[in-house]
Amino acid sequence: MKKPLNRLTAEERHVIVNKGTEPPFTGKYNDFNTGGVYTCKQCDAALYRSEDKFQSHCGWPSFDDEIPGAIKRLTDADGRRTEILCAKCDGHLGHVFEGERQTPKNVRHCVNSISLNFISADKLSNDNQQLATAYFAGGCFWGVEHLMQQQPGVESVVSGYMGGNTDNPTYSEVCSKTTGHIELVEVSYDPKQVDYMTLTKLFFEIHDPSELNRQGPDVGEQYASAIFYQSEEEKQTAEQLINTLTAKGYKVATQLRPASTFWRAEEYHQDYYQKNHKEPYCHRYQKRF
Repeated sequence: MKKPLNRLTAEERHVIVNKGTEPPFTGKYNDFNTGGVYTCKQCDAALYRSEDKFQSHCGWPSFDDEIPGAIKRLTDADGRRTEILCAKCDGHLGHVFEGERQTPKNVRHCVNSISLNFISADKLSNDNQQLATAYFAGGCFWGVEHLMQQQPGVESVVSGYMGGNTDNPTYSEVCSKTTGHIELVEVSYDPKQVDYMTLTKLFFEIHDPSELNRQGPDVGEQYASAIFYQSEEEKQTAEQLINTLTAKGYKVATQLRPASTFWRAEEYHQDYYQKNHKEPYCHRYQKRF
């Protein structure tokens, strides 16, 4: 199920929702140098890494880079500055400035501490060890992502590409059918709450596994049904379910392929249906087990 936004205090809402600014030299992360990751206070999305933080002496935390796809830029209400927001929830962070030559990257993200939370490197490592990943391709990744997000125990679902012969493919390149990539999702889940068998069953029930290189109106090799397994155990689980479906009379076209490099899709593809307030047009749940 989609994680709700965190509850904010009145002071936090003033900055994050109403685009206010905390007083300079008052934020907890202004003079702060611990290793880890800075996240959005409103939605917990990862925004900045500690290695990109620098001391600009401006009174607010400063970063010269962002986690790819984490930050949205908009022209500020004053018409001059560039506002920065969390790309996931549109929470106000601060402003970005270029040309100051304070670091080799020549960029300064000036961020309100109150817009941030922090996860230390040690805690981040421990948390990551608790999560597992799975890779499922079932046609357009928008619908697979949307329905996988509803499963309890799933922490995040990211749309992307896998299985091709080029690095860093773009959506247009994948659609050109020249790279060999397939649209798929990376599912991060808590094995204590949901197991791989349950996720794989759900995968077979939210798309039509009998379709060959298509799903609904979307046609092409990039829309193939496939499971990219990371272990022999995952492969055997998928084979078991395919055999069950075959025994039920389904002509399963789902490919089983070893996982390779996962390439995250462009940001506008992430949480597509949530952002656009729509429902999947070629995916729906149908009980098959």
